[in-house]
Amino acid sequence: MTATPAPRSPSIKALSPQKISALKVLVFILSLIPLGLLLLAFFQDELGANPIETITHATGDWTLRFLLITLAVTPLRKLTGWHWLLRLRRMLGLFTFFYAVLHFGTYIVLDQFFDWRAVVLDVLKRPYITVGFAAFVLLVPLAVTSTNAMVRRLGGRRWQALHRSVYGIAILGVVHYWWLVKADVFAPLIYALILAVLLGLRAWWREQERRRQRAAPPPSATGRSQGRIIPILPQ
Repeated sequence: MTATPAPRSPSIKALSPQKISALKVLVFILSLIPLGLLLLAFFQDELGANPIETITHATGDWTLRFLLITLAVTPLRKLTGWHWLLRLRRMLGLFTFFYAVLHFGTYIVLDQFFDWRAVVLDVLKRPYITVGFAAFVLLVPLAVTSTNAMVRRLGGRRWQALHRSVYGIAILGVVHYWWLVKADVFAPLIYALILAVLLGLRAWWREQERRRQRAAPPPSATGRSQGRIIPILPQ
């Protein structure tokens, strides 16, 4: 009598479309929690002596956190083999932009009361605002071109070249935070170290890929048969 094989446990490396959809809903809800907590503190009058400063700092912190989480998706995928993480990257990137808009909007509306002259003077005279403003402006085209339609319209290479600017944006974001706090740099130092690890892993993997490509033998003429190119290596 043959033994019935034990059912295979579901692998976290390969999630079904239904599970990925449920995970997207969960990530969406979790991403709104910081805003919900901020609104709750506002209605309960628990934002401290300077509510505008509290809101500005909280939205700025979460912008940087979501940006680093988004940048962590590719390294995590490479290290774990969880390819479904890529399905969450766009949403995380858009939440980065969402909190950046809240951060910038708080400064424009609540701090400066739409005083555009004061805003321009701040951007020109205060370096940390200059850097933060530059990061926000660079983030706008990434959010605008995040749809599949824009990927097709720009073409894969141009789209990737544009979205590589996220690395510079992350550096500007850390510098913005560092220059803002001036003395107590512990928190921005932590963000800077995380960013350095994420960018360092990318640089290392890219160098390894270049070395593999240089070491690979050139395609031989035997790869051609009857006018059709036969791939030498599996694609």
